[in-house]
Amino acid sequence: MHSAPSVIYPVGRSRDAERLLIALWVLGICAVIVASVQSAGIDWRDGVLLVCAIIATLAAWTGVFRSSSRANLIFDGQSWSMSGGIDLPTAQAAVMLDLQWLLLIRLREPVGATRWVWVERNAMPQRWRDLRRALYSRAIQTKAKAGIPESASDAHHLSS
Repeated sequence: MHSAPSVIYPVGRSRDAERLLIALWVLGICAVIVASVQSAGIDWRDGVLLVCAIIATLAAWTGVFRSSSRANLIFDGQSWSMSGGIDLPTAQAAVMLDLQWLLLIRLREPVGATRWVWVERNAMPQRWRDLRRALYSRAIQTKAKAGIPESASDAHHLSS
């Protein structure tokens, strides 16, 4: 297997992630409304459910805005780092959500701090495939070094 290419990819506020969160929020509110209509009537539990949905929305929205400063996600062929508005030393990167056009990446520093970053294809389409290769090849190499057998999904990534 060839080593992954070095990549510098811009990250920051993601309009696509905001749209996704809004869609999930609307679905959550619709679920609360349907649950209220299906039950015997609207009571205090429905109010608690609605308040919890609003609090979760505000927490998610705060997280999106907190991580909205512009920076560069950097892979030098061996390790990940972040520079720009946010300085992040050497970190481990893991893809937590892959929608093909939008990635949610968890960056974990050696000291234990974790940062979540949304990365979208529109930020730099010409380097998108390089970024994806670097993210997935790194995960596969880490598993191989740990002696963990590859799953069917990892075998698929190796063959592509």
